[in-house]
Amino acid sequence: MCIRDRYQRRVRGLLRNQTMPEICEGVSFDVVAREWRCKWSGDEDKASLVACQKLVDENLAALKELAGVQSVQRVVCGGCLDFKIVTAISAEHFGAWETAEFAPEKSFLEHLSAIKGVEAVETQTYTLMTL
Repeated sequence: MCIRDRYQRRVRGLLRNQTMPEICEGVSFDVVAREWRCKWSGDEDKASLVACQKLVDENLAALKELAGVQSVQRVVCGGCLDFKIVTAISAEHFGAWETAEFAPEKSFLEHLSAIKGVEAVETQTYTLMTL
């Protein structure tokens, strides 16, 4: 089991047991984010980046309709060619989205992986807390 899997399992346990989950003393959170990311190519006038954005546009309404959604953000780095979509959901609603397998994640990632020039398609779950 990788460190990320252990972390995600720990977060799930915390969410079940507390209203304001705390990872350890002084490290609490109220939002859990799911990140979908990939590397895009600058080839063909950044055609893969254009296709990534179109895919987001097709899925944005479904993400914004999720119960407890706080925000949906896009991160693009032109230097390292990162493309990321971060969906932040209140901690209390995150478990339901996880049970639904982060829909529409499976379809989104399949389509993202099929885009010419896209590589290293990955996901990550982490906590957020405004300080």
